[in-house]
Amino acid sequence: MSERKKVRSTTSSTSSDDFILSRVHNPHLRHILTPTSLRHLAREWLREDTPGFDYAGFVVGEKEETAVLLMKEAGVFAGCPFVDAIFRELECSVEWHIEEGDYVEPIKTIATITGKIRHLLLGERVALNCITRASGIATAARRMADIAKTSGWKGEVAGTRKTTPGFRLVEKYALLVGGVSTHRYDLSSMIMLKDNHIWTAGSIKQAVKDARVVGGFSTKIEVECRSLEEAVEAAEAGCEIVMLDNFSPESVGKVAKELKSQFPPLIVEVSGGITEENLARYCIENVDVISLGKLTQGYKTIDLSMKIKKTGKDPTNPTVNL
Repeated sequence: MSERKKVRSTTSSTSSDDFILSRVHNPHLRHILTPTSLRHLAREWLREDTPGFDYAGFVVGEKEETAVLLMKEAGVFAGCPFVDAIFRELECSVEWHIEEGDYVEPIKTIATITGKIRHLLLGERVALNCITRASGIATAARRMADIAKTSGWKGEVAGTRKTTPGFRLVEKYALLVGGVSTHRYDLSSMIMLKDNHIWTAGSIKQAVKDARVVGGFSTKIEVECRSLEEAVEAAEAGCEIVMLDNFSPESVGKVAKELKSQFPPLIVEVSGGITEENLARYCIENVDVISLGKLTQGYKTIDLSMKIKKTGKDPTNPTVNL
């Protein structure tokens, strides 16, 4: 099987969408994904979709064919490493015609895939299920990143741990492709003390003290706070990050300013009730991070399809003869 071919993007980085200001492209972003993780996901997805006989595969056989991946809806494309891993398991080769992170206008051929026809069709729905969702997240993330950028704010927009079970790696990766932070990846990435932890421990001070015993010097502690008083208690207890939860933009500005005046190194995060419509109002001085669960919960998928190329036909419009 041939290695993934590197091709120059032919996609414009601009769009009619006012929010999409620029392309965020890092060709080495895929390097955070381990080969073993990609292989495991691809095999599990393929096994889930075809746990027994491939009846339709009997119909088409093993003649070598070529298929094209089509972007049918405008958006930021994400998911190249996962598509590569899926078709690598099926001994098919993938040639990309865009760069991951490009904003693509429809209808655009974004990749060509070659292999045995039944193998192409085995990977079709699995790959599409992955990239329609990854591209949806990346597109939503890009809009949020651009809102923050146009406001002149210097902080970070971030996702949260509100991800789909079994699909977190893809969703977190898509956030990065879209240009925002992943926040913590899992419970082991950072210690976050929320209301239930604090109520059980008895106080913010005690919760932070206990967390430091196991987290040591190498793990940051974040505390969810509902008032200035709670945030001050958390900072005095030694946490590195306070999350101001469900604050209005006006109250956030006052509380964040006071916290920074007392604790300059403190990282101030804002979360709760933040949407694309009100994000700009939270992009204010003294706020370092704005986190949104909606980036991996309420996103709209991007429509893509895969078509087997037919001699003399345009895959973007099968009714047109070439």
